[in-house]
Amino acid sequence: MSRQKRNPALLGVALLSWSLLNTPTQLNNNGPIYWGALIDGTTYNVGSAPGDMRSVDAFEAHTGKKVSIIHFGQSWYSNGTPLSFPGTSFDKVRHHGSIPLFSWSSRDASLSNATNFRNSVVTSGVYDSYIRQFANAAAAWGHPFFLRLDWEMNGWWYPWAEGKLGTGTAIYNGNNPGDYVAMWRHVHDIFTQAGATNVTWVWCINELTNTSAGQHPPMAQIYPGDDYVDWTGMDNYNRYAGWESFNTILTGSGMNWILNTYQALLAIAPAKPIMLAEFGSKEDATDGQRKADWLIDALTVQLPGNFPQIKAVVYFNWNTTTDPTDPDSSIVIESSAAAQAAFATGIASSHYAANTFAALPPGPIQPPTPFPYHPVFVPLLLK
Repeated sequence: MSRQKRNPALLGVALLSWSLLNTPTQLNNNGPIYWGALIDGTTYNVGSAPGDMRSVDAFEAHTGKKVSIIHFGQSWYSNGTPLSFPGTSFDKVRHHGSIPLFSWSSRDASLSNATNFRNSVVTSGVYDSYIRQFANAAAAWGHPFFLRLDWEMNGWWYPWAEGKLGTGTAIYNGNNPGDYVAMWRHVHDIFTQAGATNVTWVWCINELTNTSAGQHPPMAQIYPGDDYVDWTGMDNYNRYAGWESFNTILTGSGMNWILNTYQALLAIAPAKPIMLAEFGSKEDATDGQRKADWLIDALTVQLPGNFPQIKAVVYFNWNTTTDPTDPDSSIVIESSAAAQAAFATGIASSHYAANTFAALPPGPIQPPTPFPYHPVFVPLLLK
C-alpha cells in the first residue's frame, strides 16, 4: 500500500478542529435544572395541588411539560391542633414523578397570637414532641424531598422573622438576633436524631430591598451554617408599583431600592445550589405583551445564561386576590393567552428537567445531572 505524505498544515487544522468541536459549550453550563410550581386550583375550578392532582394536570396541559417539583405546605398547628405529616400528599407528588417541595411554618395559621411561636419558644423545647413525631413520620416515608422551613426570615411579617418594621424599631414578634439560627438548628437536630436523612433543607430568604418599609437583618445573623443547610433559596417577584425585569428582581440592576439577592446568597453560601422557590410576574394593564416578554426573557435568556448557581425554579401559580386593581390578581401564567404561550415556549427547553424523579436516591437532593458531554468526531481528509 502506498503511503501518502501528510500535509503538516492540514494536520494542524484537523487537530484544532477536533479540539474546538470537543470543547464543552458555555451556553448550557447551567443545565438542566429542576422546575415546578405551587399550583392553586382556583384557576381551574378544582382543588389545589397535591391534594387534587387535577390542578397539576390542568397546569401541565397549559405548559406542555411535566413538572419536576410540586410545591405545597402547611403550618405546624391549625386552631390549636397539631398538623401531622401529610403522607398522602407526598405520595401523590412522588407517584407523579415529581419532587415534593414542602414549606413548613412554625405557627398556628388560624390564630393571631404569634408570640407562642417566637423562635426562642420553639428552641426552649415546648414543641419538641410535635417536631419529633413529624420528623419520625418524614423518616418513615423515606423518599427524598425539599423542606423549606420558616422562609423569608429576613422580613418582618412572619412569627420567626428577624427583620424590623423600620429603622430604630424592635425585631419583629419579640425575636432577638441569633434566635432564628438557634431555632433552625434545634429543629434540624431533631430530624437528624430521627434519622430523617431523606430531608433536603432549603434556607430561603425574601428579595433584599433598601426601603423605609422595613430593615433586613445581616445575612450572617440568620444563616444557620453550611452543616445545617443543603440549598439556599430566594423569593422574588415583579409585582410592585413599577415594572422590574427578571434580572432586576434578582440583582437590583437599574433600581436603587432592590438589592442583589443572588449575590448575597453566593456570598453567604458560595458552594450551595440556589432555588428560586417563589417567582412570578403581574400583567401590565397597558401592554398585554409585556408579561409574555418578561417570561420569555426569564426562561430563555436570564436563567440559562446569567445565573449558573440557580438549580431549581418554582413558579407561584396562585392569584392571592381577585381585586383587578391589585397586581397579585394576575400572577398565574394563565393571566393572558400571551403569557401562557410564552411560559410554555420557555419551559419547553431541555434546560428544564421534566418529571423523572420518582426514584431519586437517598440523601440530600443534588442538582440534576449536567448535560452529557459527547465528543464529536468529524472525518477530515489528511494529505
